[in-house]
Amino acid sequence: MSSTNPQSQTIDPKSASDIDQLARKLDATHEQVEEAIRAVGTNASDIELHLKGSRSTTNAERTDEAGKG
Repeated sequence: MSSTNPQSQTIDPKSASDIDQLARKLDATHEQVEEAIRAVGTNASDIELHLKGSRSTTNAERTDEAGKG
């Protein structure tokens, strides 16, 4: 990830490590981050906002709920 300015970090969409790093930071899957990049581009802040708007629970909560059903 480019880290010249934390407010405007960009993700290299071809870099699995960039995507995985952001996925861990945002508690998202690699696939969710890739989808967000396709939807909003490579700006990390935009990706974060997109993911937060597209899910109301964390993946951990979703996994816990799936195990109860």
